[in-house]
Amino acid sequence: MGRRSIVKAAAATAATAATTGLIPGLQAAVYAAGSDKPEKEEVRIGFIPLTDCASVVMASVLGFDKKYGVKIVPTKEASWAGVRDKLVNGELDMAHVLYGLIYGVHLGLGGPKKDMAVLMALNNNGQAITLSKALADKGAVDGPSLAKLMAKEKREYTFAGTFPTGTHAMWMHYWLAAAGINPLSGAKLITVPPPQMVANMRVGNMDGFCVGEPWNHRAIMDGIGITANTTQDIWKDHPEKVLGTTADFVKKYPNTARAVMMAVLEAGRWIDASLQNKMKMAETVADKSYVNTSVDAINQRILGRYQNGLGKTWDDPNHMKFFNDGAVNFPYLSDGMWFLTQHKRWGLLKAHPDYLAVAKQINQIDLYREAASAMKISVPKDVMRTSKLIDGVVWDGKDPAKYAEGFRIKAGVAA
Repeated sequence: MGRRSIVKAAAATAATAATTGLIPGLQAAVYAAGSDKPEKEEVRIGFIPLTDCASVVMASVLGFDKKYGVKIVPTKEASWAGVRDKLVNGELDMAHVLYGLIYGVHLGLGGPKKDMAVLMALNNNGQAITLSKALADKGAVDGPSLAKLMAKEKREYTFAGTFPTGTHAMWMHYWLAAAGINPLSGAKLITVPPPQMVANMRVGNMDGFCVGEPWNHRAIMDGIGITANTTQDIWKDHPEKVLGTTADFVKKYPNTARAVMMAVLEAGRWIDASLQNKMKMAETVADKSYVNTSVDAINQRILGRYQNGLGKTWDDPNHMKFFNDGAVNFPYLSDGMWFLTQHKRWGLLKAHPDYLAVAKQINQIDLYREAASAMKISVPKDVMRTSKLIDGVVWDGKDPAKYAEGFRIKAGVAA
């Protein structure tokens, strides 16, 4: 489907909403005597060129933002460090952002310290570990075979994440450790912005990387990398990007925050509603204004159609989801706490924080419940969830300090 068709579809969506009295603003239906009216009507939301920026982009493109009385202005950013700095200094109101970045800024890990807020999760799953074709040619195609090669051929092996406290760095650390490789003493970890991953691998700057799509599939298309594991292999339905902002923004503009959440929730629901919608989304976000890649780099993996670059293909039911009947978006306290346990495990935190208290400060559970309730989206009763990760270890949020200390491979332990 071409861009003209997408624009027509968007116009049709807006026209339908208009005839049913849903836009502009839903004032008559939603705002009780104006008390819930967004305090700030134009909201600048930063994003990095990744497939999982889609719900923010489509909320703007399809006019869902206008329906809730706000105008989302998506702004393309070059790096996660840039997103962090612009959130902290107020150039951005919100961002499509790494879960662990928000937590890192809140605690002042390796950069500015500012009270932060997670409004909602934007997606589950859909990232991957890519190994270079050169490694694959030597038999390193997954964690165990990589560990075997690294033990046999001694040299410095370099792997990349996208931000020190972010999801990709934590997935890469966790995956290496699950294979018996100490990511601190047995490998070198560097930081590279997502859109630069493929180019850096092409010139030999790293042996592997963890990043969001479409850059893992792009590495396969370009013949320079293979998919060793998806991140849903590491943790099924794991938290990934969030809609993040500062605590100050939420305090000052709570109605605006809620309105944006509702627009993004509606966009996520729209994306997940049909294959046709997913294809329209791929057409839209592939544009140079957003991800700037070919549509075929995006549209296979968002449908769950995977290949590893070595001839294996499969349909993955745990592909990237943006809504999944609301299961994606609830900001579980245990999800945020998990990132803190890994920050402690790898020495980014020197002492155990009050895991639960920090998560309660950051994750805006009450605001999310209000937004979801207004849209009749079901909300889980429990603010914690239980998951088993790739190494068989279960995370449930009940004793985070014990969990963080329980790993054999961690900071301060030679392996």
